[in-house]
Amino acid sequence: MHKSLAPGSANFFASLVRPLATDCPSLTHTRLAGRVSTLRRLTPRATVTTPPLRPYTPRHPLRQTQNIQRDTKHRKPLQSTPTRRHYSQIDQTPFKPFRFLDASARSAVTMEDLTTTLITLGLDTVPQEPNTYPALNPFDIYRSHITELLAGVSGVDKKVIIQTLSWTAKPEHGDLQLAVPALRVKKKPDEMKAWAQELADKFPESPLVKKPIVTGTALGFFFKPEPLTSLVVPMVLKSGPAYGFNKNLGLRNSLDLSSGAKKMIVEFSSPNIAKPFHAGHLRSTIIGGFLANLYEGAGWDVIRMNYLGDWGKQYGVLAIGFDFFGNEEELVKNPIGHLYDIYVKVSTIQHDEAEQVKVLKAEVAKLKEEGKDASEQEAKIHKITTEGIDEQARKYFKGMVDGEPKALGIWKRFRDLSIEKYKQTYARLNIRYDDYSGESQVKDESMDLAAKIMWEKKVCEDSEGAVIVDLTKHSKKLGKAVVKKKDGTSLYLTRDIGEAIQRVDKYNFDKMIYVVASQQDLHLAQLFKIEELMGRKDISDKCQHINFGMVLGMSTRKGTAKFLDDILRDVGEKMHEVMRSNQTKYEQVADPEKTADTLGISAVMVQDMKGKRINNYTFDMDRMTSFEGDTGPYLQYAHARLCSIYRKAVTAEPELEKLDLATADLSLLKEPHAIDLVRQLASWPDTFLNTLKTQEPTTVLTYMFKMAHALSSSYDHLQVVGSERDVMIARLALYVAARQVLNNGMRILGLSPVERM
Repeated sequence: MHKSLAPGSANFFASLVRPLATDCPSLTHTRLAGRVSTLRRLTPRATVTTPPLRPYTPRHPLRQTQNIQRDTKHRKPLQSTPTRRHYSQIDQTPFKPFRFLDASARSAVTMEDLTTTLITLGLDTVPQEPNTYPALNPFDIYRSHITELLAGVSGVDKKVIIQTLSWTAKPEHGDLQLAVPALRVKKKPDEMKAWAQELADKFPESPLVKKPIVTGTALGFFFKPEPLTSLVVPMVLKSGPAYGFNKNLGLRNSLDLSSGAKKMIVEFSSPNIAKPFHAGHLRSTIIGGFLANLYEGAGWDVIRMNYLGDWGKQYGVLAIGFDFFGNEEELVKNPIGHLYDIYVKVSTIQHDEAEQVKVLKAEVAKLKEEGKDASEQEAKIHKITTEGIDEQARKYFKGMVDGEPKALGIWKRFRDLSIEKYKQTYARLNIRYDDYSGESQVKDESMDLAAKIMWEKKVCEDSEGAVIVDLTKHSKKLGKAVVKKKDGTSLYLTRDIGEAIQRVDKYNFDKMIYVVASQQDLHLAQLFKIEELMGRKDISDKCQHINFGMVLGMSTRKGTAKFLDDILRDVGEKMHEVMRSNQTKYEQVADPEKTADTLGISAVMVQDMKGKRINNYTFDMDRMTSFEGDTGPYLQYAHARLCSIYRKAVTAEPELEKLDLATADLSLLKEPHAIDLVRQLASWPDTFLNTLKTQEPTTVLTYMFKMAHALSSSYDHLQVVGSERDVMIARLALYVAARQVLNNGMRILGLSPVERM
C-alpha cells in the first residue's frame, strides 16, 4: 500500500475505447472536439487557464446555485469548432482530458439551450433546486419542477420535498415517487391516504408531467413522453462522452469553480514481485480501475497507485535462487514467469531444509533421551541453519537493508523488469498507474517518526522484546497488532503507517481508498485505528477499505495458481473459437484476433463485476464467454449492433452522415419501445450518482444490461432502414444516443467497446 512516483502515459487512457474496426463509422459528437484535441496535447496534470466566465442569467433569475452551471456560449474556444457534426467516427474521448476543464465547460448543453427548449414546451424558466444540475441530468429538471409545483399545493418546504422524491421500484408506479408521510406534516396516519389524494387532485397541469397517481400513501409521477424525448435525446447527442458524468461533484467547493478538484488516491492491484498475478490481484485491479474511472468522472483528481510487494527476506531467497537456477535470456524474455519458477525451486529447497532440521532435532532429542551421542545430527543442524537457503537469504536481505550496492542492484533489476511486464498486462485491462510504489519505498524516517509518536502517545508497549499495540482496549475484534518484531525488524503494518504519513506529505489527499481483499479486513481496521490513536485522524478519517471476496476455480489441476496472462490467453482463444463459428461475420472483422482478445477480457471483467464485491464467485469460462445471458460478450454485442445499425443507415442514405441528428423530429418517437429507451437514457446520470454511493460496479452493470435488454426487444419495432425518412432519422438519433450511453458506461467499467464482432 505505498508508492514511488512514475507518471502514467497521457495518451494511454484514450486507448480505453479505441475502435477495433477502423472501417466502422460511429457516432461522434464534435461540439467538444476543439477543446479535446487541444487537451490531448497537454502533459498529465497540466492546467488549462480559461478566461473568467459570467454567470448565465435566464429570463427569470434562478437560485444562486444556478451559477454552478455557467453558460459556455461566451467562452473563448480553445480551438475553432467545426460547423457541422460528423458521425463517421466514434468519439473516443476518455475521462482524463476532461479533468483539465472547469466544471462549467463539461457539458455541451447550456442553461440557455435548456431555456430555449423548455419555452417551446411551455415553461419560461429552467426548474432548478439547490444541488441539482439540469444541464447534466434530465431527472434533475423533473425533480425540481415537481418540487416547485408540489410546494405550491402542499405548503411543505421544497428542501423536504426534493429529498423525498425517489426512483420507483416498479414502472407502473411512475418515473418518480413520493411517500407522503415522509413530508413530515402533522397528520394522523389514517389521514395520510386522503391527503395524498388531495395533493394529487390539486396538483396543477404541467407540460412535463402527468397528473400524479395515488398508490396507498404514495404519489407516482409519470413524465410525459414527448417532452422527455425532446429533452433527453439532444442532451445525450450534444454531451457525447460527457453525458452522465458530473465534474462539479469533485470540486472542493461546489459553489466555487476556482476551488479546484479534490484529490484522491486509489491504491489497487499491488501484486508481489516475481509471483503470479493471482485472482485476488485480478479482482483488486478490475475493481480499483473501475473506482478510479468512477471518481474521475465525478471530477476528482485521481492518483492511481500500485503498491508492490517488493521488499522482505523472500527477495533474498529469490536472489540466492537466481545464482543457482537463473537464466539471463529467460529473465529478459519472461521476467515474472522465470523469477517465479526460480522462487518455486529455491523455496522447495528451503522447505526441505526446514523439514530436515525438524527431523534431525527429533533424532537429537531421542538420542539424548537414550543417552547416546547426537553430535553428528547436531553438526548437520548447525550446517543447515548457518549455511542453508534461509540463512543465506536473511544475510542477503540484510545487505539490501544496509544499502549494499550489489544486493540492491540485483533487486532493482528484478523489480524494474517485473514492472515493465506488469504494465503490458495492465494495458490489456485498460489500466494505467500514476505511481508505482512499494514497501521498499517507505523511508526509515517515516517509520521512525511513526514509532516516536506511538511511544509518546502511549499507543504501543513492549511485549517480550517485541513492540505491540493492544487494540483490545478499544475493540476485542481488533486484537493485538505487532508493529516491530523481537529482532527489531519492521512489519507490513509498520511500513503501512509510515507510508500513509509519506502520502499525506506528498499528495495532501482528500480521500484514500485501499482496494484489498476481505482477508485483509483486520489488517486495514488495525491500521486505521492505530493512525487515529496516534492523533492522525487527518489520515484515518480520509481512508476507506474497499474489500472483495475470492475467485474460486482459477488454479491448475495441480493446484498451483495460474498467471493472469495465461488466463486471458485461454479466454481470448475461446472467444476466437466462438467468433469463427459465424464465418460470414468473422470475415467482416478487420482484426479478429484483437477483437477476440478484447471480448475475452470483457468476459473476464464482467463476470468479476456482475455480483456484489464482497461475494465469492466461481471462475466459469464457458459461462462467461456465452452470448446468452448477462455476460461481457452480450454487452459488447449490444454495442456492436448499434454500430451496425448506423453503418447500414448511412450506407443506404449517405447524406445522413452529414446530418446533425440532434435536430431530428423526435416527436415521431411514439412507440412504447422508443419511450422505454428514452427513459433508460434519462436515468444514466442518476445511475452514475447512485454508483458513487454504492461503489459497486454491479450498479453500472445492472443498468447496462437493462438497457441492452430494452434495445434487444426494440429492434423489431423500431426499424431504421426502410422506414419513412423522418421516422428513420428520429429512430437513428435514438439509437445513436443509446450507443453513446452504452459506450460511456463501458468506459467507466474499463471495457473497450467493439464495433464489429
